[in-house]
Amino acid sequence: MLVSLIVTIKNEAVTLDRLLDSIAAQSCPPDEIVIVDGGSSDDTLDRLRARAERLPIKIIAIPGANISQGRNTAIRAASNEIICATDAGVRLDEHWLEELLKPFDRARNQVSPLRGNLVSADVVSGFFLPDPRGAFETALAATTLPALADIRAETFQPSSRSVAFRKTAWARVNGYPEWLDYCEDLVFDFALRAAGCHFAFAPNARAYFRPRENLRGFFKQYYHYARGDGKANLFFKRHLVRYATYFIALPVVIALTILAPLAALPLWMLSAAFMFFTPYKRLLRLMPSLTLFDQIGALAWVPLIRITGDVAKMLGYPVGARWRSRNRRGA
Repeated sequence: MLVSLIVTIKNEAVTLDRLLDSIAAQSCPPDEIVIVDGGSSDDTLDRLRARAERLPIKIIAIPGANISQGRNTAIRAASNEIICATDAGVRLDEHWLEELLKPFDRARNQVSPLRGNLVSADVVSGFFLPDPRGAFETALAATTLPALADIRAETFQPSSRSVAFRKTAWARVNGYPEWLDYCEDLVFDFALRAAGCHFAFAPNARAYFRPRENLRGFFKQYYHYARGDGKANLFFKRHLVRYATYFIALPVVIALTILAPLAALPLWMLSAAFMFFTPYKRLLRLMPSLTLFDQIGALAWVPLIRITGDVAKMLGYPVGARWRSRNRRGA
């Protein structure tokens, strides 16, 4: 099975070698690697050209390209039907590509109980895990990233840091949405499902990546994610619940606390459980790798991270929604 691996990069000189080392160490190496650079101003391209002497890398430079444009360009340039995608800043498990390809092989002998014919996997969802350093990154991973136990395979939407699909499926939905700068992989996933593509889940195809290093970087990331939701009209009800929580429920509970503190106590406990139970449950699995001092720090970071992420989303979503409204009127 011939495979093309695609990656988009920009100013990734610090993280590029880690990704390329993990690609070189794959138990099932890709037949070609197509990398699109969106206009790096550091020495990313020099490092990439040096590694192209030892890896089958095809380099395409498109200054100013967003991630969707870069991915679509890489896929158009790819020679093979099976496309695997990952991101810069990622370290791939040595069996990542091998695990991603297994569902395509199994599909040859998989019979549908409903239709009685061969079922062909069009999309294979890999998984991704945090590779945190220190208290803040560990708390951030626990607060924002799902554990494998949280995943429902039949509804899991793959991230394009760990996914494989057929080039024909990509063409069927006209590729990644080039008008969208964030959340583009979710829109791509939804389009593939709407087109009737068959998804498979490969939980052992693991990509490891570092969470943001500080609260400012996390706030910016989640602001952009929510702005992308607004542009693409994604998760409206989820965002509406967040606004209702902070602008209706929270003032009511505060007012009740002032008037009847004992009556308000159960509400505060329920609210804390709703917001923080899952992050702390995940954090318990990650804490053994931390020192005692960092464990205490991680426990303290969780509430601040959760609230910061909510604020970033509440600020970003209306900006994206306003963009969508303007562009819809203009059309």
